[in-house]
Amino acid sequence: MEKQSPQKPINSTFVLKLLVSMILFVAVFALAVRLGAKNVSLTDIWSAISNPKATGGDISIIRELRLPREVGGILVGAALAVAGAIMQGLTRNPLADPGLLGLTAGANAALAVSFAFIPSIGYYGIMIACFIGAACGVMLVFGIAALRRQNMSPLRMVLAGSAVSALLTAVAEGISLQFKISKNVSMWTSGGLIGTTWGQITAIAPIIIICLIVSILLSRQLTILSLNEGTAVSLGLKTTQVKIALYILITLLAGAAVALVGNIAFVGLMIPHLVRVFAGTDYRAILPLSAISGATFMVFADTLGRMIDVPFETPVAAIVAVLGLPFFLFIVRKGVRSFS
Repeated sequence: MEKQSPQKPINSTFVLKLLVSMILFVAVFALAVRLGAKNVSLTDIWSAISNPKATGGDISIIRELRLPREVGGILVGAALAVAGAIMQGLTRNPLADPGLLGLTAGANAALAVSFAFIPSIGYYGIMIACFIGAACGVMLVFGIAALRRQNMSPLRMVLAGSAVSALLTAVAEGISLQFKISKNVSMWTSGGLIGTTWGQITAIAPIIIICLIVSILLSRQLTILSLNEGTAVSLGLKTTQVKIALYILITLLAGAAVALVGNIAFVGLMIPHLVRVFAGTDYRAILPLSAISGATFMVFADTLGRMIDVPFETPVAAIVAVLGLPFFLFIVRKGVRSFS
């Protein structure tokens, strides 16, 4: 008897879940733009977005400071969440996360090398360096974890990721001190959205958006791979080509995120797990919901960082770490066995 795909059409409730996620996202985004050291009105926010000719002090704050910052948060949150979801499905590892498996540390090390040896490097050069660094980081982790292939457990991969991340972080810090570029590197490695400009958004947005679209187009294949590789082969899936494409997407998404805000861990770990609670195991639902939820979470974390100690800012990386570390420990203790 001919084998059939294990997938069914997406449940009709997916549209409702997507709608609820979008409403929550819009609400958090509006609050993020409105709140800060100086609160602005919703009317000014709407005028700044809808009327290019509108002027005024608050409108300038919205357009030049808050909108690019929150749009950057949206892009980074979506990129890291989707990259984490793909990694978890591809490796069937509940602890997979771009920040835990060497991608962001590799991108940071490449960033330091670029600043040290190519001082005049532009933003596009920084992005390319981050992509290369992220790819090197993940290859090191998988290479170390695969030394004992029969024992390539999720926890072993995380330990390899921690070791590689520590090494690459030390490399980045050593280069920064040797070449006296610590200040330049820390602008990214501190993990913050402050100072995000429309020029940076324009450079990074097309890459992230294209990768998100391609990821969703490959979500059916990812769902099959996440179940069982033998099943995927029996269904005629070209597993090698699909895996290469997905790893490229992960590298681009993580590298682009680091190029914009630096090393932020746990977003790619938390969001896909939370999404699975109400989305199930079908990546056709997980990926779009992860993108929206990741964007919402990142904007919320940035807003929280701005509001904790006004007018000073708490780095968003610290906020994410405080929220993410307990979740990581919970997954280590409870989630590995139940992951599907």
